[in-house]
Amino acid sequence: MKPTATAIDAEAPAAEAPKAYYHAKKDRIFVRSIQGAYNLTEELERLRAMPRVRKAKDLKFVDGPQAYSRHYVEPKDGITQTFHLHLEEYGPGGKSQKHGHVNEAAFYILDGHGYEIHDGVRYDWQAGDVVVVPNNCVHQHFNGDPERPARALVIKTKPMYLFMNMLFQKQVEPRPTEPTPEGEGYEVREAEEDLNHPEGGY
Repeated sequence: MKPTATAIDAEAPAAEAPKAYYHAKKDRIFVRSIQGAYNLTEELERLRAMPRVRKAKDLKFVDGPQAYSRHYVEPKDGITQTFHLHLEEYGPGGKSQKHGHVNEAAFYILDGHGYEIHDGVRYDWQAGDVVVVPNNCVHQHFNGDPERPARALVIKTKPMYLFMNMLFQKQVEPRPTEPTPEGEGYEVREAEEDLNHPEGGY
């Protein structure tokens, strides 16, 4: 079985495939424009008419095959201007890209266990923990389980920092485009499943 959540167009030439990954997009909207009358009445009416609940079933995971993302809220959606909310799933033994940025981020670990490397220092985590990535930190996320996935809800204020012209962001190592040996054939969990929590909770 092949991972089902890759953002690659199956009909695209192989040489073009990496460009289809979300994390490799060159035209992402980090901050959207706000236009209208000085009193912004029309903008407020537009915002109040936006949906207040975003359904997971309407939003598919992208990227993979080691790290997948489902983006719930970001400025391009027209709902918010100041934060970005997304769900991350790391396949068995998987890892994220290695990068750094000015803004902070918080990862609530929904299930699984793993660790971070922040500026060369390791920090271990498990389900129920909150991981804080501080400002100006080069970091990478790792699933420590070779058999099960790990999942985290990520909240970050990147759009607000960019809105304030604090523009630094740098990728050191891109997301892997090949699965780990233990993650070969892994399919991301599009539906919510409880694969890691012990019965009765912690």
